[in-house]
Amino acid sequence: WRGVLEAGAELANDENMQAFIASPSTTNENKTQAVVAVFKAILSRALSKEEASFVTLLLDNGRIAALPSMLESFDIMSNLSSDAKAFHVISAYKLSAAEEKQIVSDLSDKYSTTVSIDTEIDESLVGGVVIKEGDKVIDLSIKARVDELSSRLSIN
Repeated sequence: WRGVLEAGAELANDENMQAFIASPSTTNENKTQAVVAVFKAILSRALSKEEASFVTLLLDNGRIAALPSMLESFDIMSNLSSDAKAFHVISAYKLSAAEEKQIVSDLSDKYSTTVSIDTEIDESLVGGVVIKEGDKVIDLSIKARVDELSSRLSIN
């Protein structure tokens, strides 16, 4: 199911697909056929009967846009049912595959468990990363260091 949710999140974030789905001039049947075809192209396989029913249900109820949050919830629930931990990593620039791998390795060593990460870019960090897991935050950004120095200098 994760693959279907991932494909759906990709589809839901596509502006052209959003416009197509929102179009009142396209019938629900045509929307369903087109969306199922896009899923098939993304997944490189046909949807199962259950998957197709799920997609149709979402379309009929105007909930395709909810797929990205469904994917996030699915990942959270999957991680709760295993020993794995999911981290959200915010960086000032797009991380390379090697940098992502290093972060995963470091977090795996620190927490002695399997780790997965998702990334986000926030240029205001200037450099470094902010790592979040639940309510825990590890702020290794340059912005945080500058803010801390500024705070110390203004107090004295």
